[in-house]
Amino acid sequence: MQVIATGLGRTGTTSLEVALVRLGFGPCFSAGAIFDRTELIRPLLRIIEDDSAPWEGILTGYASLLGEPASVCWRRLVHCYPEAKVVHTVRDPERWLDSIRKTLYERRRRVDSLPGKAAVLLSSMFGTDLAPLVRLFQVTYEAQALRFLAEQTPQRAVELFEEHTAQIRETVPADRLLVLDVRDGWKPLCAFLDVPVPDEPFPRVNDTAEYSSSRGGFGGRALPLLLGRTRPCT
Repeated sequence: MQVIATGLGRTGTTSLEVALVRLGFGPCFSAGAIFDRTELIRPLLRIIEDDSAPWEGILTGYASLLGEPASVCWRRLVHCYPEAKVVHTVRDPERWLDSIRKTLYERRRRVDSLPGKAAVLLSSMFGTDLAPLVRLFQVTYEAQALRFLAEQTPQRAVELFEEHTAQIRETVPADRLLVLDVRDGWKPLCAFLDVPVPDEPFPRVNDTAEYSSSRGGFGGRALPLLLGRTRPCT
């Protein structure tokens, strides 16, 4: 593990993922990997719910990681991989909250709908992957922010965002940490990682529209998770 990114979703993490792979720090473990490797859902859930569960087996073969749900475990990851550099993406807190409303809030709305609750219940009954996946994403910082929005206390979400950055700054040694606004492009990232600046624009990936359609409620990926093979109870 060479790079650990600790920024919350909607702070340019998708752009950062593309950039890290382009710079040679791939493959990158992110939330998308969970949909492609559903066998990781339960081990990840155990790690987040039990601080003694091992990370190493899950991250074998990955050179970097970012985003939910790994960001919940950032302290442990920074400790487990002392040679890894830490990149923390930031943006204006109010703009971040507005982005959460337009994207991840739709995921919560769909999961909390009557069909969504029925799907999770059926998954729990038959032991398929959807129910543990929903649990996995319910324990993230982003999920906490969504709960604050649902409770009509958006300022608490902003405070959560700001406290997360403050804790990163206080905990990670300065020589291991880059606090990055992706609008600054390649230069600070490449200088920090000690790699050449690519002769191409920095990736600008804005997946708001995708969240609003498919990914917002796990979309077309939800049905296979609901119908997927059962796992033995452990």
